Amino acid sequence: MERITIDVVSDVVCPWCYLGKARLELAIAEVQDEVGVDINWRPYRLNPDYPPEGVDQKEALEQKLGGAERVAQAHKMLTDFGREVGINFDFEAIKIGPNTLDAHRLIHWAMVEDREKQDRVVNALFKANFEEGSNVGDHAVLLDIAEQVGLDRAVIASLLASDADRDLVIAEIEAAQKMGVNGVPFFIFDQQYAVSGAQMPDVLAGALRDIAKAKAEARAGLN
Repeated sequence: MERITIDVVSDVVCPWCYLGKARLELAIAEVQDEVGVDINWRPYRLNPDYPPEGVDQKEALEQKLGGAERVAQAHKMLTDFGREVGINFDFEAIKIGPNTLDAHRLIHWAMVEDREKQDRVVNALFKANFEEGSNVGDHAVLLDIAEQVGLDRAVIASLLASDADRDLVIAEIEAAQKMGVNGVPFFIFDQQYAVSGAQMPDVLAGALRDIAKAKAEARAGLN
């Protein structure tokens, strides 16, 4: 069985990224007998200029999308799409638009332990933000998530209180932007094929099958 590594460039306050994660999981389930998949979560910040304490989410979104009506339309569409893949978006619950730098640091530290922990942290952050309306820029929320997935709360608390890996996360985001990533989610398969946006599961499953086939053929050609 061929193995494919997917680097997912994403931000935890991007609803399309949450949707993209759920759709990717459906695609992986569809091809699990044919292709092995390893996922690395890579950072991106939709709102790098937000202050550490965050902003008024409703106000910021209305400004960004051009009024309350536009926001309501976008939320309705996302809520419908979410329902199809088991996500219960509760946009009304989100009061604070957070700065996500510390959330990305937590995702990075989880990956140092293992991919499964990283995936669970990413999932918990999406759920906290979009389904529970928690402020994922708040250290107390991040520490609860860290503990929930089996990370050492005291270690994470001291890391969050420091500047540890802040520059590394920012450098990674800048590298993605230089590579041409200007919207998320952005999927990079085996560091060479890119798929942009929250594609439907069948599109992602098709990409996985095609890449696995190409790898198998290349390997056969070498032997």
